[in-house]
Amino acid sequence: MLVKTKLLVNLALSICILFSSTSCSLFQSSTSTSSPENSSSLSPLISGKNVAVVQNIKTTTIVEGLERPWGMTWLPDDTILITERPGKLRVVKNGVLAKQAVLGVPQVLAEGQGGLLDISAHPNFSENKLIYLTYAHGNKSANRTRVARATFNGSALENLEVIFEVSQTKQGTQHFGSRIVWLRDQTMLVAFGDGGNPPLKLNGDLIRKQAQNLDSYLGKVVRLNDDGSIPPDNPFVTTENADAAIWSYGHRNIQGLAIDRANNRLWSTEHGARGGDELNWVKASENYGWPEVSHSDEYFGGRVAKVNSRSDVVAPKLVWTPSIAPSGLAFYSGDSIPLWRGDLFAGGLVSKDVRRIDLDKVGNVLAEESIPIGARVRDVRQSPDGELYVLTDETNGRLLRIEPE
Repeated sequence: MLVKTKLLVNLALSICILFSSTSCSLFQSSTSTSSPENSSSLSPLISGKNVAVVQNIKTTTIVEGLERPWGMTWLPDDTILITERPGKLRVVKNGVLAKQAVLGVPQVLAEGQGGLLDISAHPNFSENKLIYLTYAHGNKSANRTRVARATFNGSALENLEVIFEVSQTKQGTQHFGSRIVWLRDQTMLVAFGDGGNPPLKLNGDLIRKQAQNLDSYLGKVVRLNDDGSIPPDNPFVTTENADAAIWSYGHRNIQGLAIDRANNRLWSTEHGARGGDELNWVKASENYGWPEVSHSDEYFGGRVAKVNSRSDVVAPKLVWTPSIAPSGLAFYSGDSIPLWRGDLFAGGLVSKDVRRIDLDKVGNVLAEESIPIGARVRDVRQSPDGELYVLTDETNGRLLRIEPE
């Protein structure tokens, strides 16, 4: 299917060149040979309703009985730790879900979109046994996203401490984010949502405008040391009226983060409002526009922003309209399906599938395909042995593996 798709793209380009057609704008981002430094100015690929379905692929249920699972991480012995949004941490070992939940998990605000969210093992887990969690803390009228770390002894979390939290409390139970990824230098990137939709306000103005405020963590990706302190080489350390923890800004609600380690590229998926979901190549210090630049419509009608592009804002690589409600994101570098190596895999809550996103060598989107799951997809991850795993967002949630037939 991939080869066929690329042939169709090349054929379309040939027709465009032959006739000098102005209708070739759809292919601008998918075929450009511009360097990565110039890629932010390219128009995004707009995803439509009719997406080709991946053939000769099956999904295998590994475990079921998970309650609204949200995130997962692997330990060196192939144990999988899975968060459940109501506030439990579960263990899967040798394909079996342990009956006993992990003890010592912090109390969470399990309302609306809040709860126990992402989880990540420290890169040196074998030595330090450290586990990191993100979660919603507080109550409906005053809450925020927190980052905590603890040691895992095989059955319980010990010495749990909050190492970072969103600077402002907010009302409501929307847009907490959040995902964790690790950079090569063992600093961590954590994504936080913008706080919520209109009419929700903060300090007298719509809370979502905090995504453009460099003195707020709402609508940001932050970079931290593994103890929650701020690296001295962060991009805004010396910027007046900007918080030193911020890595990038202008995000609405990132729920997918993944790193292409071979090319040192950070990718994110984030929710739009009505339409306008985005796949972004996230770079230090850059502005991603929300809510001043967007492809989204308001839930109550009309456009969110007057413009969908601006010279000082990084354009998304892919825009989903209608929304798929993107969730977890994985960059595939495994061997089980060699044709997929170098592609992204994005979960969809509304679309109930996993989108395979074909990238070229400079990070532009060539095409996408759908792997139907038939349930809300909350997370997509590549395991240490190179397999793709999926969590379904259900009261009887499942851990699935995607594999060739």
